[in-house]
Amino acid sequence: MRVEIWSDIACPWCYVGKARFEKALQAFPHRDEVEVVHRSFELDPHRAKDDVQPVLTMLAKKYGMSEAQAQAGEHNLGAQAAAEGLEYRTTGRDHGNTFDMHRLLHFAKEQGKQDELIQILYRANFAEERSLFTEGDERLVELAVEAGLAAEDVRKVLADPTAYADAVRADEREAAELGANGVPFFVLDRKYGVSGAQPAELFAQALTQAWGERSPLKLIDQGDADACGPDGCAVPQH
Repeated sequence: MRVEIWSDIACPWCYVGKARFEKALQAFPHRDEVEVVHRSFELDPHRAKDDVQPVLTMLAKKYGMSEAQAQAGEHNLGAQAAAEGLEYRTTGRDHGNTFDMHRLLHFAKEQGKQDELIQILYRANFAEERSLFTEGDERLVELAVEAGLAAEDVRKVLADPTAYADAVRADEREAAELGANGVPFFVLDRKYGVSGAQPAELFAQALTQAWGERSPLKLIDQGDADACGPDGCAVPQH
């Protein structure tokens, strides 16, 4: 069974939702047969790469609230994250463009390191003091190497703005086609969608339901026919 997760590194509920989903997956009896794929969704796709601002300033402007209200919301998110065993800095974080991170996540998927990289990027954005957005490409190289990727390969991807750009845009178009207008958005076997950072219990229910409704392959009986198998190929009799 495949679970696809549309998310953005700048999304705190994606950070929390991933932890809740993984708690449900860890307890799922068939977890070793579940493939998890991370898909791209930018919350702020039109923000320039060098346009970085404090999270509280961004929230106040975007939602028309005071910075005190924005700070209260961050404290609430911090409590939600802590309940899942996650570190979360409620002050001093930055907000910026995440397009290059999504491109790197597609590269990491090819290398079998996608989940490692997304978790490291989440940690860097939400738990560490260093900004994920103000130190340039070498900060991303450093984090990608920690995930197990080769530094020079990562630099090549970052140096070419077209590398994996089409893959990111394709993910975003597909999210729109599926009706996702926010993240996190979970799609189980292309049958069920779960929107938001739901409780682990709901994810467990969704996994069980999707697994139970998988359709076995139905073969059309057309009599005996020549074929190849583990023991070799049929020998023609005529």
